[in-house]
Amino acid sequence: MSRVSTEDNGGSDPRRAIELLWGVAAPARRGPKPKLTTADVVSAAITLGDADGIDAVTIRGVAEHLGVSPMTLYTYVPGRAELLDLMIDHAHGELSVPEPGLGWRAALTALADDEWALYHRHPWLLQATTTRSALGPNSFARYEHELRAVEGIGLDDVEMDAVVTLVSGLVRGTARSSLDAARLVRTSGMTDAQWWERVGPVLAGIPAADPAHYPLASRVGTAAGQAHNAASDPAHNFRFGLARVLDGIETLISARSEGRE
Repeated sequence: MSRVSTEDNGGSDPRRAIELLWGVAAPARRGPKPKLTTADVVSAAITLGDADGIDAVTIRGVAEHLGVSPMTLYTYVPGRAELLDLMIDHAHGELSVPEPGLGWRAALTALADDEWALYHRHPWLLQATTTRSALGPNSFARYEHELRAVEGIGLDDVEMDAVVTLVSGLVRGTARSSLDAARLVRTSGMTDAQWWERVGPVLAGIPAADPAHYPLASRVGTAAGQAHNAASDPAHNFRFGLARVLDGIETLISARSEGRE
């Protein structure tokens, strides 16, 4: 399977990154009016990332895409790390707000669905580590909406944070598997079913690999393979896992309300 690089945006200048994220005005510059805006630079970077992955998002690459010199780009962003922060926050701005009146389960499901779709539109988001989040307005709004979904359902503040982190982690993990599976099909030129048609007969000719030696793995693997027409189905795993996570949260809330925790 092809390896995917991971970029750490924690090396950005925190002060400058936050100023850019929140649109704090820089001192007016003398000279001709700039031909570009920071938004233009971010949009170009996202276009490159969507098309070719995060490795394509370099100062030189973005400059070439915009038809300017790399030095020109430093007028708008101090460096690549800050640019990644801006890209992440911009992408978070695409996330929608759950409709008013939804119950907490429906609201968390809507948020998870939206995030799943976001990762599939912008796979590079999964290549950028976000332990130190881009502290921009869209990222703040994302967290606010997630917390509102579980406000007042019987969790304390630490548990609310843990719940939204758990759901988001599930989405990230299953979306990564989904994108990895799609990438493998593209690079190999074979679907999982086609791949199995080639390797199945080879395994069948190896006595040590006889299914009789692995009856449980053989039975379950066959059932799953027939159900998904593949070794696994990340979309199914996302749905199944999300439902089980929400079941667990509901059990905690119910037990607490009945004094059984």
